[in-house]
Amino acid sequence: MSEPEKLTKSKDVIAYLAEQFPDCFSLKGDAKPLKIGIFEDLAKRLENDEKVSKTRLRTALRHYTNSWRYLYSVKVGSQRVDLDGNEVEAVTEEHQQHAQETLKESKAKVAEKNKAAAKATAKKAQAKDKPKSTATSKPKPTKKPSKPKVKLADVELNKLSVGQQVQVKAGNTPMSATIVELDKDDVQVQLQNGLTMKVKADKIFLRA
Repeated sequence: MSEPEKLTKSKDVIAYLAEQFPDCFSLKGDAKPLKIGIFEDLAKRLENDEKVSKTRLRTALRHYTNSWRYLYSVKVGSQRVDLDGNEVEAVTEEHQQHAQETLKESKAKVAEKNKAAAKATAKKAQAKDKPKSTATSKPKPTKKPSKPKVKLADVELNKLSVGQQVQVKAGNTPMSATIVELDKDDVQVQLQNGLTMKVKADKIFLRA
């Protein structure tokens, strides 16, 4: 008997989770807020499942909870569910605030990418249509570049490690968190309330 094929793409892993736990995960329609700490429950339930590894499971779960569809579902009054769809706790105002902040940042990134892509396309089209000229023309004044965001220096980034206590800038107030995963400039942290979120290095501050 041949071994089952391992799932390597987050999309496939999420589809598999929706198949195994239909009362918890979904692919369309309204998503349900998940129980805090549900990764541990998943890891235990799928401990002997050869189709998905813990690493892929963690990555897929992060993709699922960072999706716009899921973030829209994290609202005060909604109930978090476990793997079997049982309601276990209500979404707090603090959790809703974090979800809205993450959603806002995600939308801003997409808008920025779309804007850059449109600008690049327009620039190519302009260069293609513009006739070549040997005459020197006065360069058009360029807009002053916006000040770059202050990022954590490389030497500081190298000091970060899994399990380290840091401050995360989420909204207007920095919050205490613990680093659970490092991926280049992205840092996965867990807040004191148990909520995990993915942030850029420039949102991380070392405690004094």
